[in-house]
Amino acid sequence: MHVPFLDLKAINARHAAELKAAAARVIDSGWYVLGEEVKAFEFEYAAWVGSPHCIGTSDGLSALILALRGWKELGLLKDGDAVAVPANTYIASILAITENRLRPVLVEPDEDTFNLGAAKLAAALTPEVKAVLAVHLYGQLADMPAIAKLCHERGLLLLEDAAQSHGAHIGGVKAGAWGDAAAFSFYPGKNLGALGDAGALTCKDKKLADMVRALRNYGSHEKYKNLVQGPNDRLDELQAALLRVKLKHIDADNARRREIALRYRREIKAPNVHLPSVRADEDSHVWHLFVVRVPDRVAFQQRLLDRGVHTFIHYPIPPHHQQAYLKELGHLKFPLTEAIHREVVSLPISPVMTDEQVAHVIASL
Repeated sequence: MHVPFLDLKAINARHAAELKAAAARVIDSGWYVLGEEVKAFEFEYAAWVGSPHCIGTSDGLSALILALRGWKELGLLKDGDAVAVPANTYIASILAITENRLRPVLVEPDEDTFNLGAAKLAAALTPEVKAVLAVHLYGQLADMPAIAKLCHERGLLLLEDAAQSHGAHIGGVKAGAWGDAAAFSFYPGKNLGALGDAGALTCKDKKLADMVRALRNYGSHEKYKNLVQGPNDRLDELQAALLRVKLKHIDADNARRREIALRYRREIKAPNVHLPSVRADEDSHVWHLFVVRVPDRVAFQQRLLDRGVHTFIHYPIPPHHQQAYLKELGHLKFPLTEAIHREVVSLPISPVMTDEQVAHVIASL
């Protein structure tokens, strides 16, 4: 049996008629940039997340960059300030910090969830740290009650990297509604995926929302008037329309991901496969990725491939070992982070996997 890691064609084929109708609606409207579709998606997504404000952006990295840039324009951050961030994140989290001429302070993650924990975060805080970037890796929230409490006590800005956690929650409070701001990616492979690049920022503060709306559009708050110097990081009208279709189905898709993850966690008995942990209740995790740790990754992946099961690695190289950051961060040592990046393998999980495919993955393991 063939089990692809991710079948985007099949995922989108389920909604083909709706997606084509949405695309036709945009084409027929004659308005293609920052129109009614973007406004409608921003309203609908903010309501779904439970956040007062949502600003569509060109991609998830832009949302992260604009959040930090917005705080700088509002005088809440300045060049050289430090931002605490987990050491084992995807490089986009680090890029957003350095792109704003801020300094990343890397923190080892929690060993069970691979997410940022409050204790290690507190130990890493110095007077130079003015903000915390909490990454919700693989579809599970970091320990946001404790992290939010710590940030409130220390007067720190709290930004969520929610690129992998659409719909994840703790106690009913979703990713994107915990911090002062949050960045989402709608890259096609995400739980809520566009048919191209797209992203969004959610936030609580209207001043930040207004600033980011200006920043994403050349710094313009009013046509031909530029409040600040800004890039062109706008959410595309067509992608907004497609995302509105897929937003209607994400809760059902997340539920299917949970069903598959529960079977994996209950039925995979391979002794050398370390299964992921869930820190809250089962419904809190949205399983963007199902990541296991194994001692011999190359042999493990090949054995599964021999049985038709395709896997992936998220991510093979930690940020401080990337060529782009060797000068600034290459001297640092993070044993747990380095072990995670050396041993992780992502198993197939998606809302279009059949029960037979799931059973085959389990049997192959």
